[in-house]
Amino acid sequence: MNSAFAEQNGAVIVERMIDTIHENRAYLSEIDGAIGDGDHGINMDKGFQLAKKQLAEQEVRGLRDALKTLGQVLVEEIGGSMGPLYGMFFKRMARALKNKESVDAEVLELMLSQAYEGIQTLGNAKVGDKTLVDALDPAVQSVQKARSEGKSFSETIDDMIRGAETGWKSTYDLVAKIGRSSRLGERSRGALDAGATSCYLLIKTMGEEMKKLASA
Repeated sequence: MNSAFAEQNGAVIVERMIDTIHENRAYLSEIDGAIGDGDHGINMDKGFQLAKKQLAEQEVRGLRDALKTLGQVLVEEIGGSMGPLYGMFFKRMARALKNKESVDAEVLELMLSQAYEGIQTLGNAKVGDKTLVDALDPAVQSVQKARSEGKSFSETIDDMIRGAETGWKSTYDLVAKIGRSSRLGERSRGALDAGATSCYLLIKTMGEEMKKLASA
């Protein structure tokens, strides 16, 4: 397996993330329905499908352009907190790719770190609050640890996905402290967080597609 892939070949990563949200829209809304409004999957899919349409109509030149378009559409088209959060997430990843001709473990770390920093500027959610941060934070930490240990691109991606999965699953036993579900208090325990679920699914898809491109 190669240690990188060409940025210009990366638009397919965004296409697959759009597919992932579409395929899981009912599941995401079902999870959200346990402690929230039950529309997370519907709203996410609406925004991602609009981005898919826009990407098809324009000349997308690589991963950076595709991420930038997705982020902008989500900011403009998804209501509530998820639009701004995921919009920031993808726009910051796109910014990290400026002037990058290839994507390797170092660039992946930069993308995730800057995306996380962007998320943190929009709110005060922290690990343990039962939000998407519970999936994102361990993903970032796992990438940073893998990089410090000199692991390969493939190994770094695997660690990222495992970190996100562990964080996502941890939300089942957490009490919501942010958002509408926080009003349930202890009753929010015993359900997965929808935002953490979509975050894990997106990180998993992104990582898997990156591995495919790097091995092509």
